[in-house]
Amino acid sequence: MTTLLELKHVSKQYGRDALALSDVNFSVKEGEFVSVIGPSGAGKSTLLRCMNRMIDASSGEVNFDGVQVMDLNKAQLRKLRTRIGMIFQHYNLVNRLSVIENVLHGRLGYKSTLMGSLGWYSAEEKEQAMKILGLLGLHEHVYKRCDQLSGGQKQRVGIARALVQDPKMLLCDEPIASLDPNAAKVIMDYLKNISTSMGITVVVNLHQVDVALKYSDRIIGVNKGRIIYDGSPKHITNDQIYEIYGSEAGDLIMDVGGRHVG
Repeated sequence: MTTLLELKHVSKQYGRDALALSDVNFSVKEGEFVSVIGPSGAGKSTLLRCMNRMIDASSGEVNFDGVQVMDLNKAQLRKLRTRIGMIFQHYNLVNRLSVIENVLHGRLGYKSTLMGSLGWYSAEEKEQAMKILGLLGLHEHVYKRCDQLSGGQKQRVGIARALVQDPKMLLCDEPIASLDPNAAKVIMDYLKNISTSMGITVVVNLHQVDVALKYSDRIIGVNKGRIIYDGSPKHITNDQIYEIYGSEAGDLIMDVGGRHVG
């Protein structure tokens, strides 16, 4: 498999003291499903946002699909981001707009400012958006306002908006943190299916160890901006979970349930 994303010696400093990321190194292959786990404040969100330069790393290199992301100007970065879909914990939808309108916003990276502001989309783009909404089980909700949807439905709209970009990679920042367990399972099932059936690389931030163990090809464990673990879900041990989560680890290990970790 070809390497799609590579981070070399990436660090992020906020202010004089706060080091959010410290010398992070790893690569992600095309079609891989990678979960980044760790406690709140570990640097997971900063790490994800450095990949598409929503946040500028303080030092290091980010290489996506052969392009040095840190070297791009605004126009080049806008073009690059069409190939990197982003899914957020709190959905980032326009609630007063319909489902289909929110999904079509995923095409704005391909438009001039004028075409985008006029909401001009081709018949092909609308057809693609409808098809993706059908795949995500939202065909009955296409013309509903987004504020009429449940949390799980809103997150599926967020996924559809990312997919309509025709991305090579999805970055998912705590996509199930605001959802109940049933809705969370639906979202994770869709993300896994997207990775498997469409060959799209997925990098997802998760707080839940059991979810990461179930869905991931690979787990990256982060604590205090450093990588503690990078490997198969099959090989992670209780000791490593303790190292990643510290005092929170006990409850999380009990939650793992389906598989003995140790």
